[in-house]
Amino acid sequence: MSKISLIIKREFVAKVRNKSFIVMTFLSPLLFVAIGVFVGYLSTMKADQKTIAIHDESGMFVREFKSDDEFKYVDFTSIDTKVLKDSIINESYEGLLLIPKEIAKDSLSNKIQYISNDSPSVMFVEDLENVINTKLTQENYTKAGLNVNAIQNAESKVSISLAKASGEAALKGLNEIKIAIGGAFGYLIMMFIVIYGNMVMRSVIEEKVSRIIEVIISSVKPFQLMMGKIIGTSLAGILQFLIWALLGLTAMFVLSSVFGIQMGASSGVNAEAVQAAQQEMGGSLALYIKELWNLPIATILISFILYFIGGYFLYSSFYASIGAAVDNETDSQQFLLPIIMPLILGVYIGFFTVINDPHGTVATTFSMIPLTSPIVMMMRIPFGVPLWQIAVSLILLYGTFFLVVWFASKIYRVGILMYGKKPTWKELYKWSKY
Repeated sequence: MSKISLIIKREFVAKVRNKSFIVMTFLSPLLFVAIGVFVGYLSTMKADQKTIAIHDESGMFVREFKSDDEFKYVDFTSIDTKVLKDSIINESYEGLLLIPKEIAKDSLSNKIQYISNDSPSVMFVEDLENVINTKLTQENYTKAGLNVNAIQNAESKVSISLAKASGEAALKGLNEIKIAIGGAFGYLIMMFIVIYGNMVMRSVIEEKVSRIIEVIISSVKPFQLMMGKIIGTSLAGILQFLIWALLGLTAMFVLSSVFGIQMGASSGVNAEAVQAAQQEMGGSLALYIKELWNLPIATILISFILYFIGGYFLYSSFYASIGAAVDNETDSQQFLLPIIMPLILGVYIGFFTVINDPHGTVATTFSMIPLTSPIVMMMRIPFGVPLWQIAVSLILLYGTFFLVVWFASKIYRVGILMYGKKPTWKELYKWSKY
């Protein structure tokens, strides 16, 4: 067996037998589910109802404000404004809407005030303005001798239906679903790169500090040692991901079976009601399911594996060289920011550019750049990307990986035996020229 194979086996077995690896492999899915349930529970919780005092000297608007679960509007027009302001300071009320009495309606719109201890949200202020604007507009219609009801009846609300050039119906919100799918895969790649890249770096630092590296380096080349660590750790990561995928598919199968049985039982009790509900909801749901099955699923899954491996190999080379250059994780922080920045840039470009123009110049360019392509290309693929672009992107990614490995191995072979000195960027550059 070759030396690099032995290193790969050693790294893989060391990671898999680690108690933290075993615990997190089975505990992480439960944590994600628990966090999702907790966030969903928090989203259903209603906030405390806030009381808004209204002092409407004009008498035009106080009845226009309707209380709801979030805000309660109370008419305090008969109370002096000084007393109300003191109540706001004492936090008896959330805020005070002060509407003065003006004969000229045009000047009224510029003299309305909302007084509170804290700045209100933009949405809340817009809601107040919409209520007042609607009432003033109706008053202006009446003043001009226009029939308000006739104007409202004349208003038209257009709902544009979407269709494909082939004649099939298209759906609204499908782009958002596609970017959510692509974003999930892209975020997984970024998360795995950061987690397992740091794992490679810590492994190198631990062996360097314990001086075990001096024994190992006497038997193998630094390049072989670095590649063995990268590949061995990546195999552990792929194994962990496959276990998570298997657990997820099993959970989906169990849940679908349970709900399937429940639906079958309910259909026996009230078949007509269930059928009516299914017919009502099934139309649009069936179209969404059909569109999701029309996505390039095979291309997404295969590309995810290839971009995960390529992106991990590329960034792990940086992490390994940094681990060899420093003596502890604290010293590594100055070198990690330039590595993490392209990953963050890829996420921002994906969410803010791909969703608006997945085939535009910016999205296409960054899906070809190796440092951002694993994330940006994964966000583009659900929108339909030509295979030649994926092939070119992968060739550039893996080509850059071999180039970076060659460059990083120079830093690795020098830094692995350097102790007691905090390196600088200038020294790393010198090591790469040795």
